[in-house]
Amino acid sequence: MEFKLHNGSGGLCCKSCGRQNKQLNTYDWLADIPGNTEESDMVEVQFKNTRKGYYRNSNKIPLENGDIVAVEATPGHDIGVVTLTGRLVPLQMRKANIKPEADIKRIYRKAKPVDMDKYNEAKGREHSTMIRARQIALNLNLNMKIGDVEYQGDGNKAIFYYIADERVDFRQLIKVLADAFHVRIEMKQIGARQEAGRIGGIGPCGRELCCATWMTSFVSVSTSAARYQDISLNPQKLAGQCAKLKCCLNYEVDCYVEAQKRLPSREIGLETKDGTFFFFKADILSNQITYSSDKNIPANLVTISGKRAFEIIGLNRRGIKPDNLMEETHRSEPKKPVDLLEQESLTRFDRGRKSRNNGESNGENGNGNRNRKRKKSNNNRIQGNGPTPQPQDQKQGEQATQEEAKRSQQSRQGEQPRPKDQQKQGGGDRPQRTSNRKPRNSKPRPQGEKSSNNDKPSQE
Repeated sequence: MEFKLHNGSGGLCCKSCGRQNKQLNTYDWLADIPGNTEESDMVEVQFKNTRKGYYRNSNKIPLENGDIVAVEATPGHDIGVVTLTGRLVPLQMRKANIKPEADIKRIYRKAKPVDMDKYNEAKGREHSTMIRARQIALNLNLNMKIGDVEYQGDGNKAIFYYIADERVDFRQLIKVLADAFHVRIEMKQIGARQEAGRIGGIGPCGRELCCATWMTSFVSVSTSAARYQDISLNPQKLAGQCAKLKCCLNYEVDCYVEAQKRLPSREIGLETKDGTFFFFKADILSNQITYSSDKNIPANLVTISGKRAFEIIGLNRRGIKPDNLMEETHRSEPKKPVDLLEQESLTRFDRGRKSRNNGESNGENGNGNRNRKRKKSNNNRIQGNGPTPQPQDQKQGEQATQEEAKRSQQSRQGEQPRPKDQQKQGGGDRPQRTSNRKPRNSKPRPQGEKSSNNDKPSQE
């Protein structure tokens, strides 16, 4: 059985993505699997801002991401958008600590035009309601700030989000708001970071706020994070738009803490023959420390590595004072920054390939052919075989063979047995000397007698 994806291109379909509501977006990587929606009857529904809920599709309504549905509420019903269906919904519920056995509300139906008219009418009253609620809280002298108001889909209930540093007794406020707006009132307290995420904005880095884009959980930030990174403790620079410490201070703390382990303590001074040097500043990530000869002001600043600082501390513990802080190898000029893009060329791989091919061709045509010729000539000498000789080479080859025949004949003659008298004189297998002197014990030959092969002088 062959399955075809929804978009027909063989890749992921557009149904995998939700509403793209920044940090609330959930990527459904199982959307292309056939039968995914039938695996679970739980559906994730998103409402205004950062509010989500999980509902049971007991009526088996065919739902997809982006469908507007009417869900059960207390009282009445609410209008939301489906953001996730199928197998991933139970996993999201487990992440949100929602148990399946809990009292989970149902999905009524897909939203009708009448439901959408009530929903739009209720949303149109939210801003005016927030402004009037702030005036009422100010008249009651309550130390709180109402940041947002959200009406339910049918307009029978309103949720007021407020910020307060201390505990607030808003029982009187609820009565006044219920009489003013004739709806059911619900108060929810949020933090300053959640408010900044709802409002949004641009941070000092020039990008959109992290709390308004991707952050879903807010971890407490302390000033120790700034101390580890050697950031000046200026509250105006450390605070974000929410008037709290910036969340980005926690991003690189672990890296700085790990890098500081490779640096010596700042309280330890370095003793040399020139004097004592004290800690002035440190570049933690590059492992460089700057020391000053004065403890209070920068004087005679010297920058060394953390490794060199540990070496000097070890020498001082053994009672040895080096001549100065700098090593002889580090007295040279500081290295200039190297631009990797300037050194590399786009055709560097082509050149390497060409040189490799040329080297292989030269090796085969040059040295390879010479080595092969030498091996062939040696084999031919041993075996007595060779290539078809040329006319000039044939003459030289005949002369060489004649000379070799003569030499072999002379060597055979030298190996023939000699007379006993000569064996006694010459001994063992030693070759016979050739000289013009006659042997002592030899008799004079008569004229005309032929000489034997043993008496023939050698031609060497």
